[in-house]
Amino acid sequence: MQIWVDADACPKVIREILCRAAERAQIRTVFVANQLLSVPPSKWIAALQVPKGFDVADNEIVARVVAGDLVITADIPLAADVIAKGAQVLDPRGERMTLENIRERLSLRDFMQGLRDSGVETGGHSALNQGDRQAFGRALDTWLAKRPKD
Repeated sequence: MQIWVDADACPKVIREILCRAAERAQIRTVFVANQLLSVPPSKWIAALQVPKGFDVADNEIVARVVAGDLVITADIPLAADVIAKGAQVLDPRGERMTLENIRERLSLRDFMQGLRDSGVETGGHSALNQGDRQAFGRALDTWLAKRPKD
């Protein structure tokens, strides 16, 4: 069991929380990105650089994830793919994506994309705030506490 991070768009503060948690919980955490990432030296933390290209990092995570792993991403199609493989998903704001809510999220994402494609300004997510960081930390701690111990 390990943590996979869609690191291309993962906020730095969330990466830092994940690195501290990896050390504390002694769980392998892999940051996957199409750019070179600097991670602390640790036997629990790794960076995996993939070639540049559309969805290359996402596809690598999907290929490597196994049931029970945790994936950190805000990418809804990636979340749907790893949930289908039995993994769990947290977004950087601490919200869980599950079998129960992923279809609704995909539909909303597609609707918003349709609006943007037709020229409607939909805005984006607000900046990550202290409450979001705390929510992420709590959700991560909850997942870590519930995971089976090796």
